[in-house]
Amino acid sequence: MLQGELAALTAALLWALASAVYGWIGQRVPPLGLNLSKGIVAVVLLSLTLLLQGDWTPQINRLNLELLLLSGIVGIGLGDTLYFEALQRLGVRQTLLLKEGLSPPMTAGLALLFLDELLPLNAWLGIILTLLGVAWVISERSPAGLENPSQRIQGISFGLLAAIGQAGGAVLSRAALAGTGVSPLWAALLRLSAGVGVLLLWGLARQQLGQWFKGFNSKRLLAALVLAAFGGTYLGIWLQQVALKYTAAGVAQTLGATSPLFVLPIAIAMGEVMSNRAVLGVVIAIGGIALLFSA
Repeated sequence: MLQGELAALTAALLWALASAVYGWIGQRVPPLGLNLSKGIVAVVLLSLTLLLQGDWTPQINRLNLELLLLSGIVGIGLGDTLYFEALQRLGVRQTLLLKEGLSPPMTAGLALLFLDELLPLNAWLGIILTLLGVAWVISERSPAGLENPSQRIQGISFGLLAAIGQAGGAVLSRAALAGTGVSPLWAALLRLSAGVGVLLLWGLARQQLGQWFKGFNSKRLLAALVLAAFGGTYLGIWLQQVALKYTAAGVAQTLGATSPLFVLPIAIAMGEVMSNRAVLGVVIAIGGIALLFSA
C-alpha cells in the first residue's frame, strides 16, 4: 500500500542529499564527466547487488527490454545531458523550475495518451499543488547574469527538451514495469546502462572522454563521487523504478520532483535563513503530496 508513493519521496530525499555533493564535485569536474562517472559507479553497484541476490538473468521479454533501454537513452542519456546544457545557460533555479514544473504534467499527459492512465481529479489537484509549492520555493530568487537573450532562449529550449526527455523516459519505463514481472532493480540497471552507453559513445565520437575525467585527481573527490552515486543514483534510480512500477507515472514523477523541498533543511543546517516565502511553498507542496497519497 502506497509503496510507489513512498519510494518516490525517498528517491527525492536521496537526490536532494546527493545534489549537495554533486554541486561540490561539479566545481571541479565537467558536467558530462560527472554524469557519466556517477552512472558507471551506479551500474557497478546495481550489477553487484543482482549478483549477490543470485538474480543472474532478468525475467523480461524483448518488448519490455527494448522499452527500458529506450527509456534510459531518452531519459538519462539525452534528458540529463540536455538538463546540464540548460544549467549552463539558465542557472540552477530557472532550470529546476522548467524541469520540475513541466516534467510531471508532461509525464501524466503522455501516460494518459499512450498508456490510458487516467488520474482522478484529486490526483491532478495534488500534482498542481505540489508543483506550485516546488515552483514557489525554487523561484524565490532570480539568478543573475542572464541578460543575454540568445543564451536565455537556448537555455529555455534545452530545458524544455530535457523535461520532454525525462517525461518520455518515465512513461517508457512505466510501460515496461506496470503489470509485469520485471523487477525494479533490473529496470534500473538496464536504464542506466543504456544512458551510460549513449554518453560513452558521445564522448568517443567527440574525443573528449579524457577531458571529462580529468578532474578526478584526488581520492577525496573519488570518495565523494562514490558516496553521492550510491545514494543519489544507485538507490535513487532503483527507488524511482519501484515508484513507476507501483503507482501512476504522473504521480511518481511529481513526488520525485519534490527534491528542492528536501534541500531546504540542508541549507538551514548549513546556516542559511529560511524565508516566509519558502515556508509557504513547503506548506503548499505538502498539501499537494497529501492529496496524492489519498488519491
